[in-house]
Amino acid sequence: MSLADGSHVSETDVSTAPRPLLLADGRPAADAWSLDPALRHLNHGSFGAVPLVAQERQDALRAEMERAPVVWFPELPGRIAKARTGLAAFLGVDAGDLALVPNASAGVSVVYANLEKRAGGEIVVTDHGYGAVTMGAERLARRWGGRVRTARVPLDADEEQAYEAVMAEVGDATGLLVVDQITSATARRFPVERIGAEAARRGVPFLVDGAHAPALLAAPLAGLTCDFWAGNLHKWACAPRGTAALVARGPLRDGLHPLIDSWGAPDPYPDRFDQQGTLDATNYLAAQTALDFVDSTWGWDAARRYMDELAGYGERIVAAAVTALTGEDARVDVGMPVPGMRLVRLPDGLADRREAADALRDRAAAELGVEAAFTAFGGIGYVRLSAHLYNTPEDYEYFAERCVPVLGEWARAARP
Repeated sequence: MSLADGSHVSETDVSTAPRPLLLADGRPAADAWSLDPALRHLNHGSFGAVPLVAQERQDALRAEMERAPVVWFPELPGRIAKARTGLAAFLGVDAGDLALVPNASAGVSVVYANLEKRAGGEIVVTDHGYGAVTMGAERLARRWGGRVRTARVPLDADEEQAYEAVMAEVGDATGLLVVDQITSATARRFPVERIGAEAARRGVPFLVDGAHAPALLAAPLAGLTCDFWAGNLHKWACAPRGTAALVARGPLRDGLHPLIDSWGAPDPYPDRFDQQGTLDATNYLAAQTALDFVDSTWGWDAARRYMDELAGYGERIVAAAVTALTGEDARVDVGMPVPGMRLVRLPDGLADRREAADALRDRAAAELGVEAAFTAFGGIGYVRLSAHLYNTPEDYEYFAERCVPVLGEWARAARP
């Protein structure tokens, strides 16, 4: 494969490419999804992708709902409760601890809306936190008459450094601690297990943003002590859009109520979340179909291995292409790496702030035919590679060979 400077990716790098996955009948894995073949889909981590079998299951459920809505809606809470049981088993948690919510941010919002007011209380977040979650923390702090304290954690911080940076911001005034399990913009882990144990010792409520954790991690809540955890099933687990879990443990969970009051309001947690008026909840009921499809076709452990190997391959060849273009090492040390996602530094002049990163995402889709995640941290732009089962090594080879040179041209044009 030729790079921007006329050199080639080494045979060693090419030989490490994992073999693309196939369906049971020998077709490419991508045939199980309805993704546009005219685009290269290199950003599963943002919005996920729903297998056709789960889409078809949801369509059938919607048809059932529309045929007899007066039958459907009274029966719906019981069906959601049954669905929760299966999804809780997938996450390795007790079904009595798990409520279904539209997304991880909605789960976080439930926590923010239901915590008892703590006058002057402080909320601790990190500078890697998801923007919407941090904005919600700021609103909560204003209601409390307190403030948000931000732990500054270097991108390459190891477990000890990340732990120390977070806990240095926790004090007597801390009313809530909010930390990502896997960060969105920087594709790294935080030592939430260690942080949670210390937060519990100090009596500080701990909320874990686990948006990317379900399916990417085999057991995201194993060994984790926290009061609240919210994770998306519509990302790596490929459930239909709007499917996420809120897990709550300990005495604070009984104070959690859904953001919409409905006839289930008098019920205990989590049953009160199963009844939300006339919302279309077919996504919850079809989620298990997506999980079972991956499990029966490849198995989740094998799926995770493939995603991680492919992301690693993509990182090597894309970083090599950017390095050849700029003369600077484009590899990124994220301190606590995660499976399935990698960062590669972009040429200077691109995506140095979130707004510029979003604009680059849109331009790449329109002009390069690539759905990719561009992120910013500390004034530096990155491409965040996230691999899923429908991706192949050729997707990343295309990006390295065809897209990186164009990104270099855009970077040169953007610089003064």
